Amino acid sequence: MPRFVLMTRLAPESLKDADVRRAMGRAWLKKVEAACPEVDWVAHYAILGPYDFMDVYDAPSIETAHKVSLITRAEGAVSAESWQALEYDDFLKLLEEVEP
Repeated sequence: MPRFVLMTRLAPESLKDADVRRAMGRAWLKKVEAACPEVDWVAHYAILGPYDFMDVYDAPSIETAHKVSLITRAEGAVSAESWQALEYDDFLKLLEEVEP
């Protein structure tokens, strides 16, 4: 299954109360799981930099990744970017195929 990385930025006011943030996170996850039950979550991180959170997940299709991103935006994220990721060893195999 393809792997995706979801980079999310939230409105500053949604990060002021841990209990509220926890409830919002659970509600978001419940909606994603209902709409995309085939998604397999790999990791969830709070990060420094221009994004607040990074989620890593496997999904069967790009359309499913779009759904995850759309739900994220609909649930209040200021921005949500989804990136497809390839494991490093798989990348090296592809590189070997295209080397001159």
